[in-house]
Amino acid sequence: MAAIEKKSFNLPDEVQRPAQKVKDEVIVAGGLTFHRVTTQPGWRWSIDLKPVMKTESCQKHHPIYMISGRLGARMNDGQEAEFGPGDLAVVPPGHDGWTIGNAPAVWLEIPH
Repeated sequence: MAAIEKKSFNLPDEVQRPAQKVKDEVIVAGGLTFHRVTTQPGWRWSIDLKPVMKTESCQKHHPIYMISGRLGARMNDGQEAEFGPGDLAVVPPGHDGWTIGNAPAVWLEIPH
């Protein structure tokens, strides 16, 4: 019989800091990996993570639910969108992303 599993981002399984303005808190529960990502004001993928990832644009697929703050995304073809609290977004590979405004952007991501 399956059991209820409870975990909290207050005690994540792992904390990753791939760049100075990014924190990725990771929890694994029920066979799923959950990420709470926080990017600080001034963060931009093409500035802060491009040198780390060594690709021209972000090549990850991001299914996200925005918790707080604002996030911008621009696809390589120029398509652009802005996301805020309560928004659900799917951002496919081939994009840039950035924090909008003076507050951190915080989102939940469950990669597949």
